[in-house]
Amino acid sequence: MDIDVLGALAVRENGVSITPTAPKPRQVLALLALNADRVVPVTDLIEELWGDNPPRSARTTLQTYVLQLRECIGRALGEQGDAKDVLMTLPGGYLLVSGADSDVRRFERLVGEGYRAMDAESFAEAAGRLGEALALWSGTALADVQHGPLLRTEVRRLEESRLCALDQRIEADLHLGRHRELLAELTVLTSRHPAHENLHAQFMVALARSGRRGEALQAYARLRTTLLRDQGLEPSPRLQRLQHSVQAAAAELPGVSLLAG
Repeated sequence: MDIDVLGALAVRENGVSITPTAPKPRQVLALLALNADRVVPVTDLIEELWGDNPPRSARTTLQTYVLQLRECIGRALGEQGDAKDVLMTLPGGYLLVSGADSDVRRFERLVGEGYRAMDAESFAEAAGRLGEALALWSGTALADVQHGPLLRTEVRRLEESRLCALDQRIEADLHLGRHRELLAELTVLTSRHPAHENLHAQFMVALARSGRRGEALQAYARLRTTLLRDQGLEPSPRLQRLQHSVQAAAAELPGVSLLAG
């Protein structure tokens, strides 16, 4: 089974899509796919579908959605198996048997390898692994699935993991002297995340190393304005030290991670 959640939901059995078009069964499949090879409790599925106000018929309706999913799986399997062995009913819940990696598991594995390479100061390897992980994304996680409380939490977690991986890949690229190549990407990212300190710090370093100290100071000023207006906070001491380094035209600006402490 192929499972993709880092973008639009796509689940295929034998190369055939088993992703339903109806919103509720699609929601059920999304939660099962995110937890492939693990039991998802019936109570979790009901909470995802109806929140704190499930109808009296919630369990019966959920069973109907599971049957619809099994029909999709059965069509994909043909004569090669039983849908009940792929979407299993177990005590307390349901389990989707994947028998293979999903894109989210590949992402998490590559990110772990990238972080270990960063810790070992193997920056080229880290940039490669993290770049591979980020390339698995084709858009917002589960972009075409309506989100109840459980999926909403999972999507936030995945998006935060994506942003952390991106942050570390940029850090690795800075260590490799790729500051000019990063300018366009960081222009977009700092606009998309106007209060994200580390992205702004990386943008300042990339600009300053490219001989654009004035623009680096402007980036700091925009961040400071945003933080003061929205949170009543000054930039962190680390950012303030970076600003002073840029103002002093330091001959050698360190990588952002070296400014911590």
